[in-house]
Amino acid sequence: MPENISSAEWEVMRVIWTLNSASSRQIIDQLQTKMNWSPSTVKTLLRRLTEKAWLQTHKQGRSFLYEAKISEMAANEMSARDFFLKVCDSHKGQILTQLVSEAPLSQTDISALQEILNKKQNKAPLKVPCNCLPHQC
Repeated sequence: MPENISSAEWEVMRVIWTLNSASSRQIIDQLQTKMNWSPSTVKTLLRRLTEKAWLQTHKQGRSFLYEAKISEMAANEMSARDFFLKVCDSHKGQILTQLVSEAPLSQTDISALQEILNKKQNKAPLKVPCNCLPHQC
């Protein structure tokens, strides 16, 4: 599993996921417009993302093309799983409820969620036990 990335690195990845494959110049142009970052800042972030195995590079002439080594969906799922590993099991339902209530969802999304919840309901306990250290929760 790739190493976690910072919010700034996430912004770089969003550009690359959008463009599929991009030169540092293209990435810099996009991020200067959106974030007002200097070229050296963007190049530092590209280097870090390459070292963290989120990006791969291909030489094209005198420049490099950057491509994501992980899909946007896989990265989002990994980030969500990582977050939920840090949360007490007894609070995950409340967090999910709040997230679902605030998220823009299509009818297809809602149907998929309802189907998953219907399947889980038969096996769900009345109360999810805490998985924290004693007296932590």
